[in-house]
Amino acid sequence: MTHGARVVAIYPGSFDPITNGHLDVIERGSKLFDRLIVSILHNESKSPLFSVLERAEMLRESVRPFGNVEIDSFQGLLADYALRKNARVILRGIRAVSDYEYELQMALMNRRLQPQVETVFLLAGEAFSFISSKLVKEVISLGGSVAGLVPPLVEKRLRERLRAPESLQQELLTT
Repeated sequence: MTHGARVVAIYPGSFDPITNGHLDVIERGSKLFDRLIVSILHNESKSPLFSVLERAEMLRESVRPFGNVEIDSFQGLLADYALRKNARVILRGIRAVSDYEYELQMALMNRRLQPQVETVFLLAGEAFSFISSKLVKEVISLGGSVAGLVPPLVEKRLRERLRAPESLQQELLTT
């Protein structure tokens, strides 16, 4: 990169759904890079709760305050996608040591595939270090509150999609 070059970064993920932890990384990343592309991976093997289109809608609404953030999606190798988007950075959030071990392997493979693309890790904010999309879905499906863990729009969509059966709700209330 030459001095004064605009730095484009990609923050990839499944975002099924977006959490406030993701938003923390997006907000901080938007301050570090000239342009941040939040990109949803098409990965049907994960059996997503929301379609790519639904996730993109929730992301667009959630990142509206950040003028240099755009939403996209991709299939295939992240390193190749980064090159197609003229991105020089892949942004990844790290919550725990277990995240680091996996992300390190991915970063090294991406570097091998596209040496000009760097991976930058951001540590999760302390308030968000325990949040995962999987945990959020589990809590809300069992009738728990996820207020403060996801944007209000996402909480509403989750409640509509994962409404616990009436019998389960009654059982939870009587035990």
